[in-house]
Amino acid sequence: MTLIAELTQALGAAHVLTGADRAGHTGDWTGSYTADPVAVVRPANTAEVAACVRIAAKYAVPVVPVSGRTGLVGGAMTQGGLMISVERMNRIREIRPQARIAVVEAGVILDSLHAAAEAEGLYFPLWFGARGSAMIGGVLSTNAGGSNVLRYGSTRALCLGLEVVLADGQVLNLMSELHKDNSGYDLRNLFIGAEGTLGIITAAVMKLVPRPRAYATATLAARSLPDALVLLNRLRNETGGAVEAFEYMPESYMRRLAEARPDIRQPFTPRQQVNILVEVGAVAPRDATPNDAGDVPVVALLTQVLADMLEEGTVLEAEIAQNEAQRRAMWERRELAAEITFARKPAIDTDIAVPVDQVDTFLQRMAARLPSLDAGAEDICVAHLGDGNVHYTVFPTRDDAALYDAVVEAVEDEVQALHGSFSAEHGVGLSKRASMARRKDPVALAVMRSVKAALDPENRMNPGKIIPDLA
Repeated sequence: MTLIAELTQALGAAHVLTGADRAGHTGDWTGSYTADPVAVVRPANTAEVAACVRIAAKYAVPVVPVSGRTGLVGGAMTQGGLMISVERMNRIREIRPQARIAVVEAGVILDSLHAAAEAEGLYFPLWFGARGSAMIGGVLSTNAGGSNVLRYGSTRALCLGLEVVLADGQVLNLMSELHKDNSGYDLRNLFIGAEGTLGIITAAVMKLVPRPRAYATATLAARSLPDALVLLNRLRNETGGAVEAFEYMPESYMRRLAEARPDIRQPFTPRQQVNILVEVGAVAPRDATPNDAGDVPVVALLTQVLADMLEEGTVLEAEIAQNEAQRRAMWERRELAAEITFARKPAIDTDIAVPVDQVDTFLQRMAARLPSLDAGAEDICVAHLGDGNVHYTVFPTRDDAALYDAVVEAVEDEVQALHGSFSAEHGVGLSKRASMARRKDPVALAVMRSVKAALDPENRMNPGKIIPDLA
C-alpha cells in the first residue's frame, strides 16, 4: 500500500485529489503564496479526518487543514504535505433557540450559519466580507474578527465548545455547551487561533444572540479621528452599548475606491478626510418599532446625536440610510477593502491593533516615517476603529524585499511603542513569522514551543506556521 492507496481506501477515489485535480488548492486568495500538496483529501466526518491523520502519520507526511481558502497570511499552504479539506463537513447539526447555541461542523460556511440562525429569530454575530466562503473551522483557527467585534467580540468570544482531531488521530471532545466550566485548563482556547498547528478543528458549539430588529446606519465625515471617538463613546452611552460597527475609511481609501471601482458612489463631494461608517443594532421592540409618525426610535436617536455634533462642528457631513438598499450600499464601500487593496501591486499589507485612542497617533507617525523609507510610496488604510484594528497598506515604488522588510519593521516599531500588536485578526501563518521572531515575548515563544512539542511531538500539524524557527 501507498499513502494515496490507503487514503483512497479510506475515503473513496472521488475524495482524494491528486495531480491536476488539486488546482483549486495550489494558491491562496492574495496570490502571494503557492502550494504543492501531495494530495487534497475531503473527509465527510470526524472519524474520516482521524483516519487521514493516522495514515499521514504512518507515512510521516505533514497535514494542513483547509477551510474556505480566504486566508491572507499563507496559513493553509504546504509543500509536500497532505491538505485535509473540511468542505464536506458542512452540517449544522442543530440550532437550539432556547439555549441560543448552534452545533456545527467545521465546513459550515459563515453565511449558512447566518441564515440558519436568522430563521430562528437569532443572529450569529461574526460578519466580514468573506462570509460567503469562509468556514467555521477557518474562522476558529485564525480567531477571525470582522466588523462586529466592538459589540460581540472576536470568534473566540463566540465559541463554547470544540471537537479536535489531534496529531495522533485521537479525537478530543471539548463540545461543551456551558457558559461556566472551571474544570481545569481551558484547552478550547489553545486551539482557537492556533491555525491547525495543534490539531484539526472538526466541530464547534457557537453562541447565538438576539437578531437586531432594526438598524440605524450612517456614513459621516468627522472633523478628526479624536472627534470620531467622541461620537463613538456618546453613541455607546446613548444606546446602552448597541453600536455594532464603527469603521474608518480615510480620504486615501476613498480615492483608491474611486480608482478601482468608479461604479461605486462616493458619499461626499469633495471627498472628506475622515469618513466613518457607523451602525447601531436595536434588539428591544421599544427601540425598533416605528411610532405613529413612522419614525424608528433607534434611527431617530442616531439622527439626533449626529445633528447635535453637526451643530458643534465635530461632524461635518452625514447621510443616514433610509432603507436596506442604502444600508447595503454603505457596507459595500467598506467590504471592498480587500479587493481594491490586493488589486494593486506591489503592496505591503499589515494587520495591526493599537489602543483605540492611539490609532490617530500610529497613522501620524507612519505618515512622517514612510517618506524616509520610500519617498514615492503611497499608503492607505481602513480600520475597525471601534476596536483599534488598522489594516495599513503601503504601495511602494518598487518590488524590493529589503524595502518590504524595512516598511514592516517600521510598522512594528510604532505598534510596539504604542503597546499594540502586529497581528490583529488575520492570523500569523507564514507572513508574520518574522514579526513573531522580532516582537513576540521570548518567554511566550518558549511556552508556545513547549505546547506544540507536547501535542505534536513530530511537528506534523501545519508545520512552519506561526512559531518562528529557533535562531
